[in-house]
Amino acid sequence: MSSKKELFLLVLSDIIFVNLAWSLYYIIRVESGWIQFTNPPSFVMPMVIIFIYWVVVFYFFGLYKHWFVRSRFEEFVTIFRSVSFGCFILFFAIFLDDYYKDARVVSRFLILIYWLMTVFWVSLGRVVIRGFQMSLLKKGYGLRNTAIVGTGSKAKEVKDMMFAIPKLGYKFAGFISIEDEIKTDDDLGSLNDLPALIKKGDIQDVVIATDERYQELIIKTLNLCSDLDVSVKIVPEVYEIVSGMVKTEQVHGIPLVEVRTELLPFTSKLVKRIFDILVSVFLIIVFAPFTLIYGLLFKITSGKKLFLVAEKAGRGGKVFRNIRFNTPDNAFGRFMKKFWIDGLPQSVNILMNDMSIVGPEPETKENVENLIKEIPYYNRRLRVKPGVTGWAKIKRKLYREEMDTKKVLQYDFYYIENMNLMLDFKIILNTIIIISSLKG
Repeated sequence: MSSKKELFLLVLSDIIFVNLAWSLYYIIRVESGWIQFTNPPSFVMPMVIIFIYWVVVFYFFGLYKHWFVRSRFEEFVTIFRSVSFGCFILFFAIFLDDYYKDARVVSRFLILIYWLMTVFWVSLGRVVIRGFQMSLLKKGYGLRNTAIVGTGSKAKEVKDMMFAIPKLGYKFAGFISIEDEIKTDDDLGSLNDLPALIKKGDIQDVVIATDERYQELIIKTLNLCSDLDVSVKIVPEVYEIVSGMVKTEQVHGIPLVEVRTELLPFTSKLVKRIFDILVSVFLIIVFAPFTLIYGLLFKITSGKKLFLVAEKAGRGGKVFRNIRFNTPDNAFGRFMKKFWIDGLPQSVNILMNDMSIVGPEPETKENVENLIKEIPYYNRRLRVKPGVTGWAKIKRKLYREEMDTKKVLQYDFYYIENMNLMLDFKIILNTIIIISSLKG
């Protein structure tokens, strides 16, 4: 089952069971007559608001992530934690509402009943969905075509263990040979042909399992898979597991490390893009009068162009025209740079989808070409849109840190590998702190 179909079923399940829990709670709280209301609260609008509230809570607790050979108990624990957290917030909301309306204290304790019902019904919905998924896997539906990079003893061991049980969800597609020659009938082809093989065989998972040292192999595989909708997993060395250098998950006794090729799930991408559009439109409208006045004064006093336009490399190396204000060489120009006002025209770049509010700083095409030659994994940086602010930028501004290219890349790759909406929020918050504390 694809992740989008799974997401649809999960949201549908929550629509049914979250609203069922609310309906039962409403009957107990309002219709039962337990609490006397002068004006009974409405049913539909609070139900819609509460459902949206739970979707947000569940999203941040990871309950809409793609489930694949995941423990049902682990999912129940996550549901328990997320509902407990959500009800804790609701408890204080109801407490404040009761306080200002001078309502009876009994209404506060009803939240405990609501908590139990929500845990039960949401968990039941997930049991139904996961049971349906498991039954499909056992019948051979929804299996993920999986290729193994490597042809040695470790690769064959992984094949025998992973594909022995259909309910794990893996379907063996073949081996990817590290060398150019094809050794067995199970070999699909060589590593250099991996992108074409993935598309041809509709491969959804790539597992790196080799007896040799594999640092360069991992980097090469990730670069080849970087623009493809495929999950890359690594069978780590024993030393790395024992030393705690990597976090692993067990799949039928096989330790696997998953490397994200999809940096953000669809829902996060959508939220990030909507936020970018809203903020950029707001800035363009609010600062339109300033742009007009500043443009006239700058043209009259200096005779220069209002905007500095430079060609930069964006996502995927696509060149775009980065727009900034041209600033005078005086105290006012330094003021504009200190408060990042000179970068306001980049709102247009954000609206045109060439940039985002948060991301690595944009580089020129020439710099990118040189860095790709020097650093084999630099291509991964081009998988995200450049940003007006970013992890490396705030670190440099906050700590007055001098950074060379490698140091900037370390921060950029930290952002890329840990990319999520909460990290974006943290970066934006730190950016506001930097500007308001005159560290810009």
